[in-house]
Order: sequence, then structure tokens, then C-alpha cells
Amino acid sequence: MNHHFSYNPLTDVDTDTDLLTEVESPYHLIVWNDDVNTFEWVIDTLVQICGHSKEQAEQCAMIIHYKGKYAVKKGYYEDLKPQCEAINDRNINATLEVLA
Repeated sequence: MNHHFSYNPLTDVDTDTDLLTEVESPYHLIVWNDDVNTFEWVIDTLVQICGHSKEQAEQCAMIIHYKGKYAVKKGYYEDLKPQCEAINDRNINATLEVLA
């Protein structure tokens, strides 16, 4: 066995495949409109949980109100799942959807 040969094509291919899969399958954090929650509550939630600026959160709230739902954030499942749960804990309906 040649110990000077450090390149392993199988490992490199697997790593590239894993990275490609992650890049190709991001998620959207969707917040849904309802007749219960106020604009202020939704805005405060987006600022506190998603890290939006006040202006960004206000724009999202308007779109949610008029369109019925809006993807307030895009990212990886592991990052968005706790945020989705935290939004749901505030009685605001949020879901995760795979970006098609």
C-alpha cells in the first residue's frame, strides 16, 4: 500500500455529492395569514425569532396579510425548524416547505 497517496476519490465524491444535495434542497419558512394575530404580534415575532429588521418584518406582515402566506426565510431544515416551532408556539401558523 502506498502511504504517500492521500487523495481518496471516493471521499471527495461523497463530500461533493453531500454539498450539492444541501445546496439543491433549501427550505422556506412559510408564515400563514389568520384573523387572530395582530400585525404588531407578527412583526415582533419576525424580529425576535427570525432576526428581521422592523421594516423587513412589516413588509412580510403586509404580504402575509394580502397573499395569505409568505416565505419569510429561506435556509436549511436544521436552522429553520426551531424558528418554525417558536413561531407556532406564539400561535402563529408557520410551516416548512421544500423549495421546488
